[in-house]
Amino acid sequence: MPKVTEAYRDARRDEIAAAALRCFAAKGFHRTSMADIIAESGLSAGAIYGHFESKEALLSTVAARILSARGNELDALSGDHPLAPGEVVAALIAGIRSEPFDATGLLLQVWAEAAINPELREVLQGVLMRARATIRPHVLAWAELHPEHSGDDPHGYADRVIPVLMGLLPGFIVQRAVIDDFDADAYVATIPALLPR
Repeated sequence: MPKVTEAYRDARRDEIAAAALRCFAAKGFHRTSMADIIAESGLSAGAIYGHFESKEALLSTVAARILSARGNELDALSGDHPLAPGEVVAALIAGIRSEPFDATGLLLQVWAEAAINPELREVLQGVLMRARATIRPHVLAWAELHPEHSGDDPHGYADRVIPVLMGLLPGFIVQRAVIDDFDADAYVATIPALLPR
């Protein structure tokens, strides 16, 4: 039997994740079953469960890959100069908008379901902690160069500012998902102007 490579496993996991996202978009997270994902992917149940034991595990993997992409984008944008806090959030939102799948409605469903589903709540907490860890080095680097804002405690500044920055993302997501005339471009353009540079 030929040996399965890690690249093959990753490609298969991506294929399953894409099928899951299509199902979540069509039926919602809560109403999508693993049977729906199996049917959408065209793979066997064994192939799916060999990679993911649940919808929550699928969601966690998708979120980790998206966060990794956002982290790589932040690293590329920062180059030789740290991004200001508002630029970090604007870059994260630009990355969300660049995804081939508009996940704003799905994110709202997942957040609502996490309030009553302990397993999903745990997954979401992990995702949000990884998101904080993704932006922390960027906020910290900026704070170290701007003692006029961070004082003599850039780590404390980052600890205080990161939850506020994270709060701007749900504001974007909620409005994009439910307000028909929401101006996403204006929202993104305004964030850096509101926060210290």
